[in-house]
Amino acid sequence: MNISDNTLSVLKNFSGINQNLAVKSGNKLRTISPQKTVMAVAQVEDKFDTGFAIYDLNQFLSAISLFDKPDFTFGDKNVVVANGKSSIRYFFADESMVMSAPERDIELPDTIVEFKLTTDVFKSTLQAANVLQAPNWSVVSNGSTIEIVVGDVKNTTSNDYRVTVGVSTEEFNVTFKVDNLKMMLRDYNVAISSKGISHFTTEKGDLQYFVATESQK
Repeated sequence: MNISDNTLSVLKNFSGINQNLAVKSGNKLRTISPQKTVMAVAQVEDKFDTGFAIYDLNQFLSAISLFDKPDFTFGDKNVVVANGKSSIRYFFADESMVMSAPERDIELPDTIVEFKLTTDVFKSTLQAANVLQAPNWSVVSNGSTIEIVVGDVKNTTSNDYRVTVGVSTEEFNVTFKVDNLKMMLRDYNVAISSKGISHFTTEKGDLQYFVATESQK
């Protein structure tokens, strides 16, 4: 079989969340961070006939990058990645050696805010966090507008970056760690619960992230 560029992009993104990956049969991929602060679910165009586990996903992707448009032959214990006269036999890990994400999605109780996060806004806030060396990404409402504020919540005199993303009559202040915002750059519908969890999902629902929040006021 072939694995599409889109699926490989999802796998690359997942490798930044957890180096381990357990793949189940079908076309849904799931991963969860070692700290259990980020869970990602992707529905991809490729269908895997059998399940397998990869211990070092970055190494696996690096091995794939040695080939241009390779073909994948999956066996019980390994996959052969081949192109022309060259090939790699890559062995799977025992599933007990990798960290598997739960099979069920998380239900969001008591949602306090929902808004649309565009690719451009998301990208600009991450760039701002990098430039300012800011550890926090907050969703804040003063009872009128909803803003994303990038800064350091522990330092009242720290530089910050702000962008308006919606309106709300409620007041709230929910903080995330920038390090937990490991989503692919897409447009997302964002819902945030008062119970310390948030949900980022694309319009089609083919890509979802459940991200823990740090604090709220």
